[in-house]
Amino acid sequence: MENFLFLSFLHPSLTDLRILSPLALCGLLGSFLVLYSSSSWLKSRRQRSKLTSQGIKGPPPSFLYGNVPEMQRIQSTVTKAPCFNREILAHDYASTLFPYFEQWRKVYGQVYTYSTGNRQHLYVNNPEMVREMSRSMSLELGKPSYITKALAPMLGNGILRSNGAIWAQQRKIVAPEFFMDKVKGMVELMREAAEPLLRKWEACIIEAEGDGGAAEIEVGEDLRTMSAEVISRACFGSSYSKGKHIFLKLRTLQKLISNQGFLFRRPSFRFLNPKCQMEIRSLEKEIERLIWKAVEERVEECCGTGSADKDLLQLILDGALQDEGGNLGKTHSSTSKRSFIVDNCKNIYFAGHESTAVAASWCLMLLALHPEWQHRIRSEVDQVSLDDADSILKIKSVTMVIQEALRLYPPAAFISREALEEIEIGGIVVPKGVCVWTLIPTLHRDPEIWGPDANQFNPERFADGLSNACRVPQAYVPFGVGARLCLGRNFAMFQLKIILCLVVSKFSFSLSPRYEHAPAYRMIVEPGNGVHILVRNNEATYKADA
Repeated sequence: MENFLFLSFLHPSLTDLRILSPLALCGLLGSFLVLYSSSSWLKSRRQRSKLTSQGIKGPPPSFLYGNVPEMQRIQSTVTKAPCFNREILAHDYASTLFPYFEQWRKVYGQVYTYSTGNRQHLYVNNPEMVREMSRSMSLELGKPSYITKALAPMLGNGILRSNGAIWAQQRKIVAPEFFMDKVKGMVELMREAAEPLLRKWEACIIEAEGDGGAAEIEVGEDLRTMSAEVISRACFGSSYSKGKHIFLKLRTLQKLISNQGFLFRRPSFRFLNPKCQMEIRSLEKEIERLIWKAVEERVEECCGTGSADKDLLQLILDGALQDEGGNLGKTHSSTSKRSFIVDNCKNIYFAGHESTAVAASWCLMLLALHPEWQHRIRSEVDQVSLDDADSILKIKSVTMVIQEALRLYPPAAFISREALEEIEIGGIVVPKGVCVWTLIPTLHRDPEIWGPDANQFNPERFADGLSNACRVPQAYVPFGVGARLCLGRNFAMFQLKIILCLVVSKFSFSLSPRYEHAPAYRMIVEPGNGVHILVRNNEATYKADA
């Protein structure tokens, strides 16, 4: 309607578009886009003025593009630099992956403002402000809407990206599945899921006996398979083999979206890259079809037996269908219910296995570099039973290693929030619509918070717990902050402990000469070229030492 009125205002005869020539239509479209862009730009300028009036500075933006051209220019100077030196594994990779943030931080301080296109952002790495965000339970700080739109093919409006009442409803459904008492009951399941990985690595070592008994293994895909098996069985009552195509297609979709630079890029139009958009749309439909097939199988199972185990899939179904008696697809609101179910399944499939597998890869890389911590974990594991959840919780050394690995290499690079209403954070009034960003790797490596060894692997800092590990414990945020704290953190920590304990108790390992340290951002921070390690049986290691 607004477009129609705009055309009428230009000239009454233009309301009949059939009489316009293609050239005239292009001109009108261009005029409309300029008017729309100007309006958005003025809104962004007003937001920026509210921030600068509070003493917050930042790089001056250009019309339409904001600071994106400068960001791209700064990034291009970094990518032309020499390859990473694998001897310097604790380097500050934030300055390589996100150099513009680091450069601006040195100029404008820990809090500054910048813009991408017509979106205004507030960068926050002040530990006191992060502490206040971590204490905030307000739903007025939600996930940025423009990122939600960009990630819609991957995550839809599921629990990772939704806001407000919809998010609160999803949290109520999903949270109970990851309470500690429920996670403790998954120990046997997690151990069973790890067995194929252990057998595969043993077979690789036997095959490599002619080379001194050391097998070179890239751990990433094996860890993804194990983690996917756990999430499939624990939350969806199936196996990785049944959901394999879902995981593989989600991984492909993840790479496609990441290659588009969905976080910070020049304003663009999707139709300018139709091939990529068609591929994304095709994957989205195929993933939805596969998930819905699993849902229909579950519904048939329930109808046939009259009961079903209350795993996460069943809880999602109950939450979506409780007022309809389970009649999928037969009501006026069936489309929204179907989206609710599919979107949340996609969120759990992705978050439940990808982040955990990547975190495990970083843990093994760091343990490969520091064999003394392999010995410490092995010594503790020898004293307990890995069949007992409470005993696993008492293995202090593996907890310290995981905490330190998540400090140095948190899978999530950012805490991102949008002010859904005007809100005050740490004495700063954040206008409605402004996106707030915290770069987690920078926060986790701040010498003023963590001490002079902030860039070094030192699990001992967690020996007396998180509260004594750093000056501001709330600045340790690998699982997010505030109301949006990761629901699956207990699940992830338990899974990491079990896989590390099993691998370290059975094998010793070191970094392969083929390993190239190149962290890459693909929605999460992962080893860009995988983690290659040389694996030996512990018995062979002991004989060699003797």
